[in-house]
Amino acid sequence: MDELLSYKGVEIRQADQIVLHDVNLSVRGGEMIYLLGKVGSGKSSLMKTIYGALPIAAGEAHVLEYDMRAIKRRQLPYLRRRLGIIFQDYKLLTDRSVEENLLFVLGATGWKDKTLMKNHVREVLEQVGMETKAYKKPYELSGGEQQRVVIARALLNSPEMILADEPTGNLDSETGREIMDLLYAISQAGITVLMSTHNPNWPEEYKGRKLYFVEGKISE
Repeated sequence: MDELLSYKGVEIRQADQIVLHDVNLSVRGGEMIYLLGKVGSGKSSLMKTIYGALPIAAGEAHVLEYDMRAIKRRQLPYLRRRLGIIFQDYKLLTDRSVEENLLFVLGATGWKDKTLMKNHVREVLEQVGMETKAYKKPYELSGGEQQRVVIARALLNSPEMILADEPTGNLDSETGREIMDLLYAISQAGITVLMSTHNPNWPEEYKGRKLYFVEGKISE
């Protein structure tokens, strides 16, 4: 599969503090990759550099053909359209229905045809088992249902890579397993999933590559 991400000798900083150094990482299409390490070990920081929310301090970094040392602000929306981002705290618009949340994202990423947009929203909601909840507001849904909507949102623009930051962290074990089933199926369909987790069971149950974050370095 094609190389989606290539980091060579990368240094990542938060403010003036080095979070990760000498990061050498290659990611290919269709991989299931777990980011494992304590809170504050740099997992979220790495993800932020991938979608351009945190600059690369040193080294060579390419994500989906974009040079992350030289990427322009106006290029970031185009990069992010090719990534799906799943946050632990959902970040759904609480005053809009599930369907309206997803239509908003499509509109913001350049979709124009209302019929095509509605049909596409229905398709991704079916993919995550939420097609009957399109009219509900986020606060009317359980945590697991909200996370399914977030996964649907991440799939809207057919991403090549999904970044999932503790996607099961706020969920009970049964609901967490349902979300893992979904993410694993997505990776099996050829979309790379890069996921941070504190749950040691997931990498054993859902086989994938493990990256360990220890004392400012990443190892396998």
